[in-house]
Amino acid sequence: MAAREVFEGLPGWVKWVAIPALVLLVFGGAILTAIGTLIGLLFKLLVLVALVGGLIYVIRRFKSSSSSGGSSKGW
Repeated sequence: MAAREVFEGLPGWVKWVAIPALVLLVFGGAILTAIGTLIGLLFKLLVLVALVGGLIYVIRRFKSSSSSGGSSKGW
């Protein structure tokens, strides 16, 4: 007996409301944990990219000011 045959005789509200509600009731915590973990990882990745970009900016700025030897920039 295939899954399609099991769902064929059911009313539409059972297929589209009751079953998804049961899935969310049973697996809701796991789904929220997975989504929270994914969002946390993406935020940490964004912070890492910003920090590396800032570090590269500061290093290039420092190198350009120190290599000019205090010529026209006045630093």
